Amino acid sequence: MNIAKNMEVIFIAALVLVSATSLASAAVPAHRNAAPAVHQVETGAPMAVVTITGKRLSAAQKAQLGN
Repeated sequence: MNIAKNMEVIFIAALVLVSATSLASAAVPAHRNAAPAVHQVETGAPMAVVTITGKRLSAAQKAQLGN
């Protein structure tokens, strides 16, 4: 019953908390909000390539592995 009587105070307190939070997060300096720097990759370095060779399993082999 006390909550219903003090609903205006609860609403104002919640409004103050939300306002303070939005002001605190809006004051972030631009250098902290910037995206991280992108590192340059050497263009002359060879790219690692992985080749996987093998036969596909038949339906009977898949069923045997599933059990």
